[in-house]
Amino acid sequence: MRIKVLVISDYREFVSPRPEAELFIGLQKAGLDITIMTYPDAAWTPYFKKAGIRVIESHPVKKFHKPSIKMIRKELEKGGYHILHLFNSKASSNGIPAAKKLSVKVLLYRGYAGNVHWYDPAQYLKYLHPRVDKIWCITNEIEETIRKNSLLIKHKGVTILKGHDPQWYSHVQPVSSLEQYRIPADAFTVICMANVRPMKGIPYLLKATHHLAPGLPIHFLFAGKGFDKKHIQELISSSPYKNNIHCIGYVAEPLSLVAASQVFVLPSIKGEGLSKSTMEAMSLGIPPIVTDIPGNKELVIPEQSGLMVQAKNASALAKAIFHLYENADLRKTIGQQAKEHMRTDLNISVTIQKMKELYAKLAGSTTS
Repeated sequence: MRIKVLVISDYREFVSPRPEAELFIGLQKAGLDITIMTYPDAAWTPYFKKAGIRVIESHPVKKFHKPSIKMIRKELEKGGYHILHLFNSKASSNGIPAAKKLSVKVLLYRGYAGNVHWYDPAQYLKYLHPRVDKIWCITNEIEETIRKNSLLIKHKGVTILKGHDPQWYSHVQPVSSLEQYRIPADAFTVICMANVRPMKGIPYLLKATHHLAPGLPIHFLFAGKGFDKKHIQELISSSPYKNNIHCIGYVAEPLSLVAASQVFVLPSIKGEGLSKSTMEAMSLGIPPIVTDIPGNKELVIPEQSGLMVQAKNASALAKAIFHLYENADLRKTIGQQAKEHMRTDLNISVTIQKMKELYAKLAGSTTS
């Protein structure tokens, strides 16, 4: 039996959904019959078609949209699918009712550890909906969140880490110079790629500059939105390293900047799944410093593939940064081990195999 899967997701961008897109290309090559429903002119559509994946260029435009529900149900009835895999709120709110009383198995995706509560009625329209058969959780902590809140229904979470492949980044070359951002050629550059949101812990990284000895050639490069916010600007202005802090806003292709940096830092205080930006840095061989929150614990092996510090601890962040600043050999070793960890333990090939096994299990229960 060839397992037939209908996927509904957003592939308009190229970089952000790559691990997910490569998963389905890999599953198609592994013998599954994948159909993808996504937005018209999505960046990944040509790659899907080249791999033999059928693409339906129509994604639900809003939640609980009757025409979308009708369209999805018609496709399910016509296609004889074993699995319906839904990746976002619009897909779920339309896909779940479309599957009503059909034999297809409904699989959701969860990449974030919070905001699922058993007492929230809205969750029974999505993650706690009785029609949902399984929930793909990308970390153990996310699955545990689902488990704790499955008081009125059977627990349906299953953890499969979402892998990358260092080969995706083999073409990335560091920018020839960071001087366009006023970073000297001989500077030690610490890069952080994140939008300013409470969960990202940016203030703690800015406060860490107060714990560094003054006058070191350490520069901080922030790529992301929100650094013009008043409280962030106040923290920058009060920093003894204020002249060494460079906020460049959103960057569509930031990997050449990561490759040109010495250290990557993710100071998050909560909410991470498997951080894509951290995995990119590790795949490039750039040593990461992360906080000891769920998600990061499954991504970085402390003292081997990165340094891990206590969350909300500016002093610990500064100590880790200085430790890598002082030890070039350690930076090189950790960078190499981070890249190897991505190649062997967090590779997309592992994700493809585990997802194939999950689909086979679900499809078997459909046809038994």
